[in-house]
Amino acid sequence: MTGVRARYMMYIDVEQCIGCRSCEIACAVEHSATKTLYGAIIEKPRPKPRIQVFRVGELNVPMRCLHCVNAPCVQVCPVNAMCYTEEGFVVVDDVKCIGCSLCSLACPIGHPVVDPETGKAIKCDFCRDRLRRGLLPACVEACPVDALVFGEIEEVMEAVKRRGAEMFARAKLSSQEILSKHLMLHV
Repeated sequence: MTGVRARYMMYIDVEQCIGCRSCEIACAVEHSATKTLYGAIIEKPRPKPRIQVFRVGELNVPMRCLHCVNAPCVQVCPVNAMCYTEEGFVVVDDVKCIGCSLCSLACPIGHPVVDPETGKAIKCDFCRDRLRRGLLPACVEACPVDALVFGEIEEVMEAVKRRGAEMFARAKLSSQEILSKHLMLHV
């Protein structure tokens, strides 16, 4: 990724996610032609979400593209359909994509998928059109429990630290108790 530096990130708090799939619905609507729920339902091809919630044990885990700095999907694409934006996002150029699935095979989480209706790869684009209008990605805006945190790297890291501090405050644990619990769990 020459000349482009990642500025944004998304933190997914799986402890907060309730598995409601509002993120999936909002994503599909955002990537629809009509940009409305009722319109998206009847569109052909039907819009697909770029985020998917998986149930893993007791947790709900929203999964979407990680927008890797050295993305394997970009490296293996034979027609350069996978590329970086100036913001550092990995996106797919629908015009160039030939639907070969090499991007899916190369991705460690299998995120880009070829839509059987269009024959083109689809993946999270962080709703870059929304970002350019000063809005959050649709999935983040739709989450009723703030399990998805998006922003510039420094902002997100600060929010994650704040959540950690709030968690410890709610638990009312002293640093000694935290240390002893940690040591007992790993002895």
